Amino acid sequence: MNRTTTPQYFQAIAWGLMSLVCLLAILAWGRDYAWHLTPINAYQYFPLFGLLAFSLMWTHYAFGAIKRSAHLPDSALANYFEATSLAVLVLICLHPGLLIYQRYKDGYGLPPHSYETYVSHGLGWLTILGTISLFIFLAFEFRRRFSDREWWAYVLVANDLAMLAIFYHSLRLGSQIHGWFRTVWWFYGLSLIACLIYKYVEQATPDKESRA
Repeated sequence: MNRTTTPQYFQAIAWGLMSLVCLLAILAWGRDYAWHLTPINAYQYFPLFGLLAFSLMWTHYAFGAIKRSAHLPDSALANYFEATSLAVLVLICLHPGLLIYQRYKDGYGLPPHSYETYVSHGLGWLTILGTISLFIFLAFEFRRRFSDREWWAYVLVANDLAMLAIFYHSLRLGSQIHGWFRTVWWFYGLSLIACLIYKYVEQATPDKESRA
């Protein structure tokens, strides 16, 4: 496989994996409701957007690690990252947005109270964790304007921590994450940790030119 065809194959693999993780999320979500998806309501559909958002973000980390290890240029997955990043932005807004709307409509007010009355007793803090992570993800959307600033590195670290937080948030609160999909979710979490370790070890390791 030569250098000119590698990015093309990489793009195909990326879109293929994206389709797979989205399919798994949909299957787990539909199974949780025994595929009784009517009447349509926000309580039924907001979890799907969260599952899809995390699954897509996981592919970003996975392919980011693969891209670095294969020494491929940033352009190798530029189209994929751009398209799926837009999808993630929409999904991470819809996930809490639909729940906030429905809880308010049902007379439970606004967060954090509406969140706390929705989850089991003692798990309200996990909803706050999800909210903090959401704001961190939204801050990442300003990368085109601020990515050249020195402090932007802290936003990237915060984004990585937010991914781990959302993994745990979903593991504890997601009713869809059981059975075979719980195994898939743990794979996402453990491989995410592996990608982060690889990322920070690589960043801390001087390249060959600087060691020469």
